Amino acid sequence: MTEDLSPNPGLLPNGLRDLLPPDAEVEANSVHALMEVFSLHGYQRVEAPLVEFEETLLAGSGAAVADQTFRVMDPDSHRMMGIRADITPQIARIATTRLEGAPRPLRLSYAGTCLRLRGNSLSPDRQLVQAGIEMIGVDSPDSDAEMVLVGSEALAALGLERVSFDLTLPSLATALVDAAGLPPDRRAALVRALDRKDAAAVTERAGPLAGTLTDLLLAAGPADRAMAALAAADLPVEARAHAERLAASLAAIRARAPHIRLTVDPVEFRGFRYHSGVCVTVYAPGRHEELGRGGRYICGESEPATGLTLYPDALHRAVGARGSRPRVFIAREADPAHTHGPALRRRGFATVSALGKVDDILAEARRMLCTHYLLDGTAVPIQAE
Repeated sequence: MTEDLSPNPGLLPNGLRDLLPPDAEVEANSVHALMEVFSLHGYQRVEAPLVEFEETLLAGSGAAVADQTFRVMDPDSHRMMGIRADITPQIARIATTRLEGAPRPLRLSYAGTCLRLRGNSLSPDRQLVQAGIEMIGVDSPDSDAEMVLVGSEALAALGLERVSFDLTLPSLATALVDAAGLPPDRRAALVRALDRKDAAAVTERAGPLAGTLTDLLLAAGPADRAMAALAAADLPVEARAHAERLAASLAAIRARAPHIRLTVDPVEFRGFRYHSGVCVTVYAPGRHEELGRGGRYICGESEPATGLTLYPDALHRAVGARGSRPRVFIAREADPAHTHGPALRRRGFATVSALGKVDDILAEARRMLCTHYLLDGTAVPIQAE
């Protein structure tokens, strides 16, 4: 028997997937809700192309995602192009070129699809949607706080109110590792130990800062406990300045929104390598998947900036099953003058009109995956079988 080697039209590369009804509509509605909150806070929407010339896409902060970027040849110019793996570097490019003369602070929002070379164990998808905000041209605790406050309100619009914002300071870990004065091989081993949260290995490899780094590693958790450990730690001058900035940003958040759940991980440094100051990662209770990530970075050559990127696909999974809008089946004889459809759509229903005579309206409505059918001018719910 000859083996059938014809391609399977439904097979997709690893990390890529089709989004089907109702999930595609739910995700689109989620993005719309996020963007509406961003807009209400003064963030103006911009759109960047999916593909750019490699030298501009990977310039500045874009260099941090070079190892996650697909390259393709432009058949028109014969120049190499990159498919974006992250939108933030593109926003930085727009801010420093097309919007160079715009008033600062510049508040921009965006939504779009990215493509990455590899997924990871927690997020295997290589194609993902991002929706986020960037504030460019100011460096202050209040701007750090605004990222958390706007993000919290946007998540609440999706029904996610019990979320945690984990504040981190990658620059603090870097300053402490630098201060340890270790040779390259021991430095690399210490960085791996911090990344794995291996307290025993940190104690063994951190040299004169072993006690400080281990105490800060074990202090990760509720904000007050972590900040108390930072305040008590014997930090080098540069590291102390970073810790004081984190404390100021934390205070700014609490002054405006004391209800927000905050945690602090003093020596966490994972994330995009372009982050240079106070950073934040968003989590939902009981889930290890990141709902969003952001933080401070340098826009262009020297302009301060901060941002927050939310991941609608992860938000969808955290929110749980949410149906799309209700669907009303309209048989021809139920609305011969086509007068009820517009009114139903204004009320938020999707209408599915019959294209011919229907013998069993209820059966056809179920077949068309409708939640209601039109009877005597009223949308009647369909009971589950």
